[in-house]
Amino acid sequence: MSNGVEPMPNRLPAGAQNPVSAAVTASLKRRYAAERRFRLYGLLAVVFAALSLAALVFTIVQTGLPAFSTTMVRLPVTISSEAIDPAGTRDPQTLSGADYQKVVRDALAELFPDVTGRSQRRDLFSMLSPGGAYELRNRVMADPAVIGSRIEMLIPVADDIDQYAKGHIEASSKGIETRITDDQAQWFARLKDRGMIESVFNTRLFTAADSRSPELAGIWGALVGSFWTMAVTLVLSFPLAVGAAIYLEEFAPKNRWTQLIEVNINNLAAVPSIVFGLLGLAVFLNFFGLPRSAPLVGGMVLALITLPTIIIASRAALKAVPPSIREAALGVGASPIQTVFHHVVPLALPGMLTGTIIGMAQALGETAPLLMIGMVAFIVDIPSGPLDPATVMPVQIYLWSDSPERAFVERASAAIIVLLGFLIVMNVLAVVLRKRFERKW
Repeated sequence: MSNGVEPMPNRLPAGAQNPVSAAVTASLKRRYAAERRFRLYGLLAVVFAALSLAALVFTIVQTGLPAFSTTMVRLPVTISSEAIDPAGTRDPQTLSGADYQKVVRDALAELFPDVTGRSQRRDLFSMLSPGGAYELRNRVMADPAVIGSRIEMLIPVADDIDQYAKGHIEASSKGIETRITDDQAQWFARLKDRGMIESVFNTRLFTAADSRSPELAGIWGALVGSFWTMAVTLVLSFPLAVGAAIYLEEFAPKNRWTQLIEVNINNLAAVPSIVFGLLGLAVFLNFFGLPRSAPLVGGMVLALITLPTIIIASRAALKAVPPSIREAALGVGASPIQTVFHHVVPLALPGMLTGTIIGMAQALGETAPLLMIGMVAFIVDIPSGPLDPATVMPVQIYLWSDSPERAFVERASAAIIVLLGFLIVMNVLAVVLRKRFERKW
């Protein structure tokens, strides 16, 4: 009911603004300004991350590219029978044990007859890599008919001479820490003027194992070791992780025990990898007595690391399958096992494969757990199986980066480039497999 009193109209003076409307407008302006600042901060963060990544990749590539080439000297070598096979029997054991180093040094000494002092001859011979003798021995062992003839061979130079040829170090008699003498610089210039110095692609980087001499070191041994280690990791982790994910997601009862298991799996994904290395050292090596530095042990340790990642990714892929798929399969008479393995798992397979490849890529870059089980050893032989002593690419990079010679730093950067290439290929493979096996519903 009305009391007969009409309300006063809410009128403002001419030109005045409603205080409520003014407050709302000011609040909107502040909100829009905050949103613009947030977008700017996000853009700056992305730009900073991209620039940092570009700087890192540029530094690695700039340092590692010189390792893909090596300096060689084309040397005329006289393979005399007196030095290689005095009896003329062509016995492989005799040919293998000949002094090929002396033959190579005599060939170099012929080019510099003016070098007669013992100190000068030592400096002259140190310009060549010990690998030249191995190259000559392999040549003679492959074709004994070259004995008694004069051939030209590409002999690798020592790492210091190689770095000098690439312009990374200088020769100066005034510097105390110089690794190249003035005489060696002059001898190198004379060889270069004669057209005997060549820069060729460093095939040894991809065909040889580790070596004490940087110019002879390669990544093939580490690549083979990584292959065996990743093979053991995949064989152990994939079936166990997928089986655990299927059981926990499709068949396990939802009770306190399964919740405890799920929590522990999620926590294991955040455990530092060196803890798994300590576990492998205590259990696999000390308790079970498995061989140290073997890809078998390394693969078992890395499998423990990748299990949580693959389980979590596989469970997420299973959860992404619509419930209608299960209900339809059960409705037409399929058993729960048939429903899971004939309908649910095929639809979740792309996500499972993606999680597996991501976990394998993570394992490929691990170093700390492998150091704990002894895969940091100096290995010069190519492993032929998972039980042979071996090293892996990340450990090889660690060993080379810790060496004082600059040539080893180059090779470490080159190995990083190769490792990054493998990681990129694995991530591309994950995308391709997801697109290939993905099904629409």
